[in-house]
Amino acid sequence: MQQSDERNLETIPVGSLGIIALEGCKSLGEKVDYYLVNWRETRENKYKSDIAFYGYQRDSYLLKSSVPRFGSGEAKAQLSESIRGYDLFILVDVTNHSLTYKMCGHVNHMSPDDHFQDLKRIIAAVGGKARRITVLIPFLYESRQHKRSGRESLDCAIALQELVSMGVDNIITFDAHDPRVQNAIPLSGFETVRPAYQFIKGLIRNIPDLKFDNDHMMIISPDEGGMNRAVYLANVLGLDMGMFYKRRDYTTIVDGRNPIVAHEFLGSDVEGKDVFIVDDMIASGESMLEVATELKARKAKRVFVAATFGLFTKGFAKFDEAYEKGIIDRVLTTNLVYQPPELLEKSYYINCNMSKYIAYIVDTINHDSSISDLLDPSARIQKLVNNYKQNQDK
Repeated sequence: MQQSDERNLETIPVGSLGIIALEGCKSLGEKVDYYLVNWRETRENKYKSDIAFYGYQRDSYLLKSSVPRFGSGEAKAQLSESIRGYDLFILVDVTNHSLTYKMCGHVNHMSPDDHFQDLKRIIAAVGGKARRITVLIPFLYESRQHKRSGRESLDCAIALQELVSMGVDNIITFDAHDPRVQNAIPLSGFETVRPAYQFIKGLIRNIPDLKFDNDHMMIISPDEGGMNRAVYLANVLGLDMGMFYKRRDYTTIVDGRNPIVAHEFLGSDVEGKDVFIVDDMIASGESMLEVATELKARKAKRVFVAATFGLFTKGFAKFDEAYEKGIIDRVLTTNLVYQPPELLEKSYYINCNMSKYIAYIVDTINHDSSISDLLDPSARIQKLVNNYKQNQDK
């Protein structure tokens, strides 16, 4: 925290900080707000009384808003306080399926489409009065539909263009399925952040006997699409990397996709090593568990599974079974998306809290400072691992 304070100390904020956390992102928004309030209470700045710092230190930066619905299922956004001149940050979790609304007497669970529409409603309610709008959308809406391979819609690109056309200045997301989708808005701010540091910290805090060397650990990409993610971690940690590629049956289509025939492995021997599988998301989890099973068949010691977004679209039964059989040892995901209470109670689950990291990003951007060091945490990861090794040697 001290490093962040020193960087921002003399920089004038863009405007009074305001955060709107949509209903599906309330919990994360409250945690982010907690850090910001504490930092700005203790931060010493001789210009705090200056008019440019008006509203800098407050009891909360969360602004009250709501999205009530009519009986037909239609909705509108309402802001309960003025946002004129604010440097506004809007948080939305498009994957939160726990929220419901009534339509013609029937209970509907909110879909990503519903959440995205509510985000646009909030921006419309702002009505251009904010000084700047930054949308924090951890799971990028429609990010899996980022390219065209046939007669298909380009949903993610269209969504980004919609936000920019409504006046959004910056879009911050995490572990975008394909960062190249930002080409749809080349003149607007777009950042995709990877939680590599939080994964390593979560692993270190929960597993006491890790050995970060090529004889004892290996980084694994579950498919060719996640190669960059695995290469980055392997380089930072100085470890070997392996990769699976999916052999598909292109003569058949099941649920809109070509079914996977087999997972083929490319890499050095994993026998006796801890393996760390990293990916952007766990949806049904079937591919991840198949990869873990393949690694166990190759006599891997322990299998740690990490994904930025734990969606678990088909529940936890298969993960419970895999844990009981010794196929997986730990599952790590972040709190960037909705976490069912059942997940947090799992003995194999490690929750990687991202709220402090988001608070750093919000605080830095509000001061119009560079977030380059936050986007590349390699130095912090190496420091963390070196401290872990030194404690082991004592």
